[in-house]
Parts: sequence; C-alpha cells; structure tokens
Amino acid sequence: MAAISDPIADFLTRIRNATKAQHRYVDMPWSKMKQNIADILKAQGFVESYLVKHDNKQRGTMRIFLKYTDGRQPVIQGLKRVSKPGLRRYVGHQDIPRFYGGLGVSIISTSKGVMAGFEAMTNKVGGELLCLVW
Repeated sequence: MAAISDPIADFLTRIRNATKAQHRYVDMPWSKMKQNIADILKAQGFVESYLVKHDNKQRGTMRIFLKYTDGRQPVIQGLKRVSKPGLRRYVGHQDIPRFYGGLGVSIISTSKGVMAGFEAMTNKVGGELLCLVW
C-alpha cells in the first residue's frame, strides 16, 4: 500500500464518499489526530460513534459509524480541508471562521490539542485550521 501524503484529507474523503453512498460505517487507518477529529465530530453530532482496533501501539483501524436523518439524508453535508501539507493555514483565535450561522464547525489543531473552533475561541488559542465540517 502506498503512503498517503495527506492522511487528514484521506480521512475526510473517505467520510465524504461513504455518506454519498449512504454506507452505515467507514473504515480507515487509525492515528491520534484522526481519533481527535472523530471525537469532535461525535461531540458535535455529525457522527454516531467510532471504534478503534489497535494492531499494536502505532497501528490500528478506525471504524466511524455515520449518522443520517430520518429521510436517509446524511447529517454531514460537506467537509473541506483547509490547511494542506503544501500550504499550511494558521489562524488567531479572533480569526477562526464561523459559517452556516454557527451550524458548521471548524476544527483547529492548537498547542492545547485538537479542538472545535468555538472552543478555541473560548480558550483564546489559535492554531492550524485543519478543516471545516457542515
């Protein structure tokens, strides 16, 4: 298997493709960063839950259970990678984007860990703007 140059973009693309195909869940390689993003998505109600199966300390598989409305519409309408390996995007706590009237969530990697945009604003910390989810 080839090495992935942007694992977070791969993570988002797998979720995007699975919701479009209306899959119940999606499997992907595990990392701490992906698990932290999955925690935020779960806390914000974008996904039902996730499971992690560790092969050893560094490797494992992650299964994310997707969430749908009663009409089988995916709760996640869109995912956008902002900071890429070729062009990193950093924001101060006052520049964290708010969109879709606060219904969307921005995910930021800060010095205090990965957190949702409003949480970073509250804690007055900026960082790398990983992605936007709505």
